[in-house]
This record gives sequence, structure tokens and C-alpha cells, in this order.
Amino acid sequence: MAERSNMGEDPTSSRRMRMNPAPNSTVTELLTKYDDYQLFQLTKFYRDRLQQAIEEGVDGVSSLLTNEWIFSRQEHRKITELMEKGNRMDSSKLLLSLVMEKGSQARRVMWESLEKMRHGLPKLDKILKETQERGPDPSVYINVNREASELPSHLEGVQQKHTETLRLQTETLRVNTILIKQKVKIFQLIDRYAELTIISNVRDRTLVEHELLARGRDHEEWRKKHLRRELEKIRTDQLFWSSFSQRKSESGNSAAVSGVPGIGKTTMVQKMVYDWATGKIFPHFQFVFSFKFRDLNNFNSRINLRNLILDQYPYFGNVLGEVWKNPEGLLFIFDGLDEFKDRIDFADNRRNTEPQFMCTDPECWCEVSDIVYSLIQHKLLPGCSVLVTSRPTALHLLEKAEISVWAEILGFVGDERKEYFNKFFEDQAVAAAVFKHVEENEILYTMCYNPSYCWILGLALGPFTQRDRKQQQVPKTITQLYSYYIYNILKNHGREIESPRDVFLKLGEMAFTGVSEKKIVFRNGDLIKYNLQPSLFLSGFLMELLEKDDSVQSVVYTFPHLTIQEFVAALAQFLTPGPKDIQKLLSEAYSEKDGRFEIFLRFVAGLSSPQSARPLEEFLSPFLHQTTCRVIDWVKEKVEGQIGNTATEIGKRNPLNTFHYLFESQNKALAQATVGSVETLAFSGLRLTPIDCAVLSHVLGLCDTIKHLDLYECYIQCEGLQRLEYVLYKCQKLRLTENNLGDSGVKLLSAALRNPGCKIQELDLCYNDLRGSAAKDLASALSTNRSLTDLNLDYNKLGVSGVNLLSEVLRDPDCKIQKLCLRNNNLTDSCAEDLSSAVSTNQSLTDLDLGRNRLGDSGVKLLSVGLRNLDCKIQRLGLWGTDLTDSCAEDLATVFNRSLTDLDLGYNNLGDSGVKRLSVALRRPDCKIQKLNLWDTKLTDSCAEDLASVFNRSLTDLNLGYNKLGDSGVKRLSVALRGSDCKMQKLHLWDNRLTDSCAEDLASALSTNQSLTDLDLGFNSFSDQSVPALRRLILTCRTLNLIKLRGNQFSRNGENQLESLQGYRPGLSVEM
Repeated sequence: MAERSNMGEDPTSSRRMRMNPAPNSTVTELLTKYDDYQLFQLTKFYRDRLQQAIEEGVDGVSSLLTNEWIFSRQEHRKITELMEKGNRMDSSKLLLSLVMEKGSQARRVMWESLEKMRHGLPKLDKILKETQERGPDPSVYINVNREASELPSHLEGVQQKHTETLRLQTETLRVNTILIKQKVKIFQLIDRYAELTIISNVRDRTLVEHELLARGRDHEEWRKKHLRRELEKIRTDQLFWSSFSQRKSESGNSAAVSGVPGIGKTTMVQKMVYDWATGKIFPHFQFVFSFKFRDLNNFNSRINLRNLILDQYPYFGNVLGEVWKNPEGLLFIFDGLDEFKDRIDFADNRRNTEPQFMCTDPECWCEVSDIVYSLIQHKLLPGCSVLVTSRPTALHLLEKAEISVWAEILGFVGDERKEYFNKFFEDQAVAAAVFKHVEENEILYTMCYNPSYCWILGLALGPFTQRDRKQQQVPKTITQLYSYYIYNILKNHGREIESPRDVFLKLGEMAFTGVSEKKIVFRNGDLIKYNLQPSLFLSGFLMELLEKDDSVQSVVYTFPHLTIQEFVAALAQFLTPGPKDIQKLLSEAYSEKDGRFEIFLRFVAGLSSPQSARPLEEFLSPFLHQTTCRVIDWVKEKVEGQIGNTATEIGKRNPLNTFHYLFESQNKALAQATVGSVETLAFSGLRLTPIDCAVLSHVLGLCDTIKHLDLYECYIQCEGLQRLEYVLYKCQKLRLTENNLGDSGVKLLSAALRNPGCKIQELDLCYNDLRGSAAKDLASALSTNRSLTDLNLDYNKLGVSGVNLLSEVLRDPDCKIQKLCLRNNNLTDSCAEDLSSAVSTNQSLTDLDLGRNRLGDSGVKLLSVGLRNLDCKIQRLGLWGTDLTDSCAEDLATVFNRSLTDLDLGYNNLGDSGVKRLSVALRRPDCKIQKLNLWDTKLTDSCAEDLASVFNRSLTDLNLGYNKLGDSGVKRLSVALRGSDCKMQKLHLWDNRLTDSCAEDLASALSTNQSLTDLDLGFNSFSDQSVPALRRLILTCRTLNLIKLRGNQFSRNGENQLESLQGYRPGLSVEM
């Protein structure tokens, strides 16, 4: 693994948070300029954001306030107790409450403390940077306490009428059901509404993949970031707070809220309007006007803002002219930009210069798109506020817009999922049973971040809690879930339709066309085209499948969720009366690069399964057997064609997608025929969701030959590992580098290591934020595990206590560990004695890497005691960057006569004197050192003679890179290279201040050398003058396979002359 700078630091641990007093910082200067009232304003303004920002460092802030006598010891204890119980939010809330109670001095000291704590707390750093940018007068940008300006008396009546109208429109929630007598249930919004998690930024504004797939993966990435507390939550009532604004505007605020299909954008808008109408939020807005882009599509001619409002709110009559006079009191909401038929191009400069595109007057007649554009850009009614909602795929349209606040709905997080089901079912016993099943099924649980998925789950799983359904298998796959959703509709409404199979076939054809064209809204013309009678939708069971828009102008239909449309499209493929070329259709769908067919393909694969087909066949008659067989053949062909093709990200994503097909099909024979003999699965660099991990677990469970599973940098975290827990033991080589597993993840992994059938031999856990408790679990597992031989724990935070626990296991005579990597683990000389004891008794450990730890000379002195022991089997020892000096050279020299063959001492301060002492030991007849790394050990030409004296011994690989040997030093080494008994095979002289003066010496020496295969002369000062000598070196040194010359001072012609020798001999490589 390549070195990474500063990787040993812990940027998020508040106990080791880097304090930076920064006495001359801008923030500190600003604090001196604020008077007490301004500081009070500032604190109140940022209070909600500060509460989130200091969660990870709340104990550090509290400590600083206690040290300054602002908090008592008892108050500090209360704050830290809450934090230690895991209630960080309550802890930071209490801290801010105490500060606000204690007055101006407490607030001033708190801000000074925050300045000291900002490093390592990204959200806090962001807030402090904002205060710096905004300047010394907070009153300029603070509008938290904005109150509505006084409403003229003649507008009070229309305002009262408006709020009452909006309240009546929004106080109830219409929810489709699968009941015969009650196709739509109406609930009170406040009883049914479940809070969503919204963040105050949008992660990306362009998506080329299927929205649900892409956002699902991004949702898991958000969890990873959330652990580092980088993203800020925002409430709907804060969308127009200037503290969240990313763009300063003197003429009003515009906010954009993004969210995938079904995440709750429209319901969120309904709740906002309801809360305004009932006086709960936005007191500074006198009037709120809410529009759906879907409704705006019905205006086919030019219109003005006056008539647009009167069309929906006719009671405003002739008073709109008065309403326009106070634009600061107006909020316009536009829901569903992605459904708007007209394109609004905010990058089009003609809108600002050409009269036909400009709309600056509410009475001005223009296109609807011009009105929306002008309101968002504050050209029309400057000072008003605008909210736009959109799916991610349409967000790029707003990139050039005057948007002040970007937000994204992430859906349900944590207990918010459970709250939804408790509100969905009136019977709490049913709610608990359904949620229990969802929680136990990793795929269903992960889907539940989306409210629409929860709705589908509720409808499909609810009946399974009834006693008469116990004998049936509860849905396991997404296809089975949707199959039972349709089954429940058919069971309740099937008798209303003469030929449900024909209706579903026509409906599926329409749905497939919609998926192909990315179309989700259908009109009467679409129904007529596919011979569907609108009356069926209005009076039959399809009312539950299709959602009619309550538009005054026209009737449109839409599936309740995009995935239901995709399922029906897939279902139609099995209902076609005659055989069709299904394989061609599937291959064409698979070849679409934007992922629009991905869920459709999973459903097709899933419907080939009897478990998914059987319930539907009860009402739709048996599926065409020939189609099912051809689908299975297609899946088999795709899986076999993708396995092993993992060189690129697409090459890794494609096999994973085919594994989803296998999972949905639940076809054990198919899976074993395609992946049963696979030995290697590599997904490195591909972000995997818990759903992906569950699918991978299913595949691995059916594969008995798996040897190597590579999940390097897949960000699976503990949640993903949990899905893989029961199959990991089957792998021989397991690479889990950089997955943010944490100690909880290692606890799960330890269970696999304790499995009696565990086959894991190599385990890589680099960069996983592991600490002492992880070492405890690993030590416990290793005390019984007899398969593991190679354990890589580089770049974690095990610390001295953690390594001492591992050392105890290493002393166990039955321990089979041969290679242990502990690079950069916050180790010191305090653990050296335990390690020394371990290496002196362990009979299997041959490779130990302790690089990038602060062992120092004293640590190496203790370690050398164990290395000298006759029972020590260590062959390779890594001490790169361990704070060594020449003082430890004598101790190291004493271990050269044992088993040691490979020693890494790079990036230490050994100096010439240290290397002189080591050379004495290297010259001893019993020395076995073959490979020695002295990169950047502060060497000069003074030690060259000593180094040259060991070239006739066992040494075959010597790294002297990044030192200062110079021409004189290399000339001395060249003498040794001429020796007939020289054993050197690899010599690294990278960046050693070499010039043309030593080129002839090297060429002459190597013309007779019979051992050297690799020579690194990169990043020195060789010029064209050296080209003849270097060409002669390459041509005459017969054993040379690789010479590195990059980073020197050759001209293009000189480089060409040297590069022309590439391949002069078989295997010869010249790197420039």
C-alpha cells in the first residue's frame, strides 16, 4: 500500500481534537468587534447549526468552558454523561442552553472555544468561515427574527379566506389501499405524516444511472459521511434562513429541494403549506401560492401571473394589485420541476436581454416557463421567495439559477422507518409484526429509507400478519414483494374484470414504453393507444394501481411509484400469448448505459421464479413456459459473460447487476451452474450498498470454490458486513481495506474467524478506523482460529493496549499467524516489550511490519532482545519511519546473525554513523540479510565505502533512494559492482544528486556485472552528455531487465535514444 500523509491522525476524536488557539485569526478579531447584543444575535442565528456542528466535539468544548470557569464541574459532568450514553445531540443542546442562560461573557468564551476546536469539526469550520466572510456586523445578514410586515386591513379578509382554503386542501392525506369497499383512505395529515431527514446541500446534480439505484448508493455514502458529521440537517421552516444560504441575494430567496421518486417531496410541500396555513411556520409570509408543474403543463397559451393565481385561487379577485406591493411577504412554491413539459434554461442570456423572454410585471402576458424563470431569478416581484422541488435528474436545469439554499430529502433514517409503520397500521400489533419482518430482511430494510417503498411494503406485507396466511412464505426478494402487492389487489378486485390477463398485458406494454422513454405520466390518449378503457381505471382495481391526478383541466394517470411501473412492464413479458424474442429485448435493455432498465431487468429475472409467479398465476393463468426458460437462459449467459471482467468500474458493476438477477430468480440450480465454481470475486473501488452485500452473500452462499474476495474501498461499513457475516468464513483471501468497518464491524468478522469451518488465510483490514476494542475481539477470535496466517491491520488506531492484546495471542504456541502488519497504529515503545516477548516465542511469525509508529531507539532496543532469541523466526522486519537514529544501530546489528533476511529502515535518521555500524554486521559470514531499505536515512558519500564493502555478501536488494550520496559516493559503489562475487540484483539510487560525472563509472562497472537486474537512477541530474554511457550500460549489462531514468534532464532527442533500446533484449524495460 502506498504511503499516505498524516494517515495516523484521528481527525474526529474530540478527546484528541487538535487545538489551535489561532490568536491572530480573523474570527478572534471579529469577536473583539462584536458588542454583546451582536454576539447574542450571532449565537441565536447559528444556534441550530451549532448544535449539529459540535456534536462530535461537545466534550472538548465543554472542557474549555469549564477551564475558563464558565461551567461548573457538575455541569460539565452532565454534558459528558449524555455524550457517553450516545446522546450527543442532547449533550450539545444542553451545552448551548447553558451558554445562552449564562449571558454575554459565556457566549464570548464559547465562540473563542469554538475557534480553538474548529479543526477536525468540518461543520463548525464551515460556520466560522461564514462569519469571517460575512464581516463584523451580523445584523446585515441575520433575519431569523423577521416578522411579517403589517397587513393592510383590506387584505385581512382575503388572507383569512386563503389560509382557510389551504388548510382544507392540505389537512387530509389520500392514500390508496387494496380494499374493495374503500379504494382510497383519507387520513388527517398530522396523524399520518412522518418526519423526513433533509440535508442542507445536494451532493450531485447530474445522474446518468437509474435514479433509484444511484441514489440508493449515494444514500449509503451519506451514512459514511454522516458518521464524520459533515452534512447538516435542515428543517423545512429553515429553508429560507440566510444562515443556510450559499448565495447572497438582495432581491429575495430561492430554495431548491431535491429527492428521488417517492421520497416525499409533494407530501413535504403539503405539510409546509398546512403548517403555514395553521400559523406554525413562516410568519413573515403574508401569502403562500403553491403550484404543481404537472398542472402547469395544461396551460398551452400565454398567460400572466395574475391569471395563473386566479385560476387556482379565484377569490383574490381585484386585490392582487395590493398583494404585489409587498413581495417580501410572498412565497411561491413550484412542485415537480422534472414533470414540467417546457425546458427552463437559466443559462440562456436571451431571457435577460430580449423582450419576448422577459417577464418583469405580474400583468405581463408570457409563457408559463417565463413566469417561473422570472420569479426564481427575482426579475418578477423582486423580494419574493420561491421554493422548487425536483428529482435529481432535473436539477441540472437549476445550476445557473439564483438558488440561495440547496437541500435534499434523504428520507427516513433510523427510527423514522419504524414511526412510519406505526402510523401506517391502526393495529400496532400488525405494525410491529410487519416492521419485525422488514428489519430482519436486509434488502427490505434498506429500501425503507423511501416512504413510497414503505407504503408498498405495508400493503404487501400487511396480509401476511393474518392467521390464514401463515402457511405462505413471506416475501424475501423485491420481486416477490411486488408480486404479492399485485396479488392482493387482484384478490380484492379480480372479479370486477373479465380478463385480467389481457388488461395487464396492455397495461404492461404501456408501462414498458414509459420505461423506455422515461415517461411516468400517461393521458387518455395513451390509454386509447393501448386499448385500455378509462372506466376500468376509475371503477376497477386499477384505481389502486394507477393514481389519478386531481387536476381541474384534464385527467392524467401515473403509477404510484416508478418501480411499480417497471414491475408491470416486466410482468407483461410473461403474459404475451405467443412466443417472442424475449432474449433480444432483454439484451437491448441491458445495453442501455443510463440504467433505465436495471430494475425492470431484475423484475424479469425475478418473475422467472415460481415463488414470484405462483401467486399471480392464480388470477392471470400460467405464465408462458417458453418465456420463463428463455429468461433463465439469458440470465445464465449474462452472468457467465460478466464474471472475471472486473478491470474497470463498469466491469465490476455489470457482474454485480447480474448477481442481482440471480438473487431475484432464487434459482439455486442456475446460481450454482454460473457461479458455483468461481474462485475470485473482485469489486475494489466500487461502492456497495447493504442491498449489494446481501445479494453478494446470497451468491457466495451457493459458491463452494471461492478463494479470494476483494472488497477494497467498497465502503460497505458495518451494515454491509452484517449482510456478509455468514459467508465470509468460506473465503481463503479476504480484502476489506478502507471500508470504515470500525470496531463493531470487526466484532462481526471475529464471529466468522471463530467458525469451526473457517478457511480465511489472508485478511486485510487496513484503513478501517479500528481501535482497542477491535483488537480485543480479534485476539479472542485468533485464540481459537487455526486458518489465518496473514493479518494486515495497517493504518488503524489499535494503540499500545490493542497491540499488547494481540501480542498475548501471538505467544500462544498454537497461533498460526505468519505475517502481521501493524503500520501506523499509534504504537510507542510502551508495547515493544510485549512484542519482543511474542517474537521470541512464536514459532510461525516470519513477517512483522511496525512502520510509521513512534517506537524510537528505546523501542527497538527492547524489540531486539526478542529478535536475538534462538527461537525467533522473523525473516522480514518493517521499521519504516519509526523515529530511529544512529543510537539503535548497535542493537539492530546484533540480530543480523539470526533468521532476518529483509529489513526496512527507510525514512529514519540513521545517518552515516548508523549505517557504518550496520555495515560491520552485514559483513559477518553468518549475516542472512538479502533486502535492505535505507530510503531517506540521511546518508552522504561518507558511508559509501562501508556500503560497498557488503556487496559481496548475501545482500541482493538495496534501496538508497532520496539520500545525498552524490557522484563520489556512487563511484565508490561502482567499484564494488565490478567485483566478480557481487550478489546485488536490485539497486535504487533515486534522487541522490547524481550528475553526468558518475555515468561512465556506472557503465564501466556494470559491463562486467553478472547479477544486477534492476537499476533506479530516476530524479537525478543526468543530461544528454550521459546518453552514450547509459546506452552502453544498458547494452553491455546482460542481466539488466529494468532501468528507471525518469525525472532527469534529458532532451527529447536524448530520451528517444534511450527509449529506442526498449526491448533490445527480451524483457528489457527502459522507463523514462
